Amino acid sequence: MKLRMHKKSLLSMMLLAAFGGGIVADAVAQSARSSNRSSREGSQKAEVRYPDATREDPKTKPSSKMQGKLSKLFKAYEKEDNDAETLALAKELLAEPNANEYDKAMAAQLGGQAAYNLDDMVTAKQMLQQVIDLNALDNNGHYQSMLMLAQLQLQDDEFEPGMANLNRYLAETKSNKPEDLIQKGQALYQMEKYAEAIPVLEQAIAATPDPKDNWYGLLLASLIAAERPAEAVKIAEQMAAKNPADKKAQLNLVATYQQADQYDKAATTLEKMRSAGQLTEEKEYRQLYVTYANMDGREKDVISVVNEGLEKGLLKPDHQTFLALAQAYYYSEQIPQAIDAWQKAAPLAADGETYLNLARVLWQEGRIPEAKVAARAALGKGLKKPDDAKKIIALP
Repeated sequence: MKLRMHKKSLLSMMLLAAFGGGIVADAVAQSARSSNRSSREGSQKAEVRYPDATREDPKTKPSSKMQGKLSKLFKAYEKEDNDAETLALAKELLAEPNANEYDKAMAAQLGGQAAYNLDDMVTAKQMLQQVIDLNALDNNGHYQSMLMLAQLQLQDDEFEPGMANLNRYLAETKSNKPEDLIQKGQALYQMEKYAEAIPVLEQAIAATPDPKDNWYGLLLASLIAAERPAEAVKIAEQMAAKNPADKKAQLNLVATYQQADQYDKAATTLEKMRSAGQLTEEKEYRQLYVTYANMDGREKDVISVVNEGLEKGLLKPDHQTFLALAQAYYYSEQIPQAIDAWQKAAPLAADGETYLNLARVLWQEGRIPEAKVAARAALGKGLKKPDDAKKIIALP
C-alpha cells in the first residue's frame, strides 16, 4: 500500500527536463546562424571551419548569366523578416535553365534557411539535400548544410537518414568539436542506443573546459537508461559538490540517488535543502514525502513534510496529498488521524477505492454505521470489486 514512484524512463526524462533539453533544436538554430554568416560573407575570404576535411573546395563559381538574380536573392535574404520573398526567389533561381551548380547550390542554401525560418521543415530539408547533392559550395557552406539537414532529420525522428548524415559530416570533416559530438550523443540517446551514447557524451564533456549543464543531464539520463546508476551517482555528486548553492544540481543528485535506490541519501539531500529554504515548489515537497514513503519506518517524516507543505500552501489539498497522509498515519498507528485524512481524500478520488479503504478501517475500528456510509459512497463512485463494499453494507 506504500507509494512507489520511480521508473527508468520517467527519471531519465526528469533529468533531461531539469538540466534543460533542446540540444538538437539549439544546434539547428546555431547551424542556421553559422550558415547565414557563411552566406553573407559571399566571396569575401571566410574563416576555414573545416581545415581537416577530406573534401576539397570545388572550383565552381557563380555564372555571369545569373549574377543579377543571385544579387537580388542576397539582397532579399539580407532584409529582416523577408523569408517568404527569399524562398520565392530561391525557387525561381533553382528553376533557371542557365543556372550552374554553384548558383543552384547557393539558392538552395539560402532557400533552405528561409524555409526553416518559416517553419516549413519539409522544404528546408529538401533544399538542404539539394545543396549536398549539387556538391558545389565551399566546405563551410557544404558541411554546415549537411549538419543542419542531419539536425532537422533527427529533430523530426528521422533517425536513419539523420544519423547517416551526421556520421558522414563527422567522418568527412574529422570534427571533434564537443558541440558536434553532443548532437551525436543525443541522437543515440533518442534512438535508445544508450551504451553507444555514453562514450560519445563523455568524449564531448572531456573536450571542453566548461561543459553545459544539459550535456551532463544527457549523460546522466543515458547512464540511468543503461542501468548504470552507480556511475550516474558519481557524476551527480561531483556536480552537486561543485555547485552547492545550485538548486538544480542538488535536485538532480536527489533524482539520481532515487534511481539508484539510495533513498536515505536522497532524503538527506532534500532535508538539507528544506532547512536552507530551497524547497519552494509543490513538486519538491512532493518529491521529499514520496522519498520518505519509499523508506521503511519513515512515516512520521512523511506526516511532517505533508503537513508543513499544506500549512505553507505549497502542497495542494488534493487526493494524492491526503492519501499519502492517510497511509502514513495508518502505518504509524495513528488511526483517528488516518481516518480523518481518508475522509478528506475519498471525495477527491476518481473512483471509489479510497472510500472502500476508509470503510475497511472504520469497520476495523468498530464504527460500523460510518463504515456502511463509506461503502455506499464507494459503490456510488465505482469499484473494481463491488462485492467488498456490499459485504460491509450487509454487516449487522
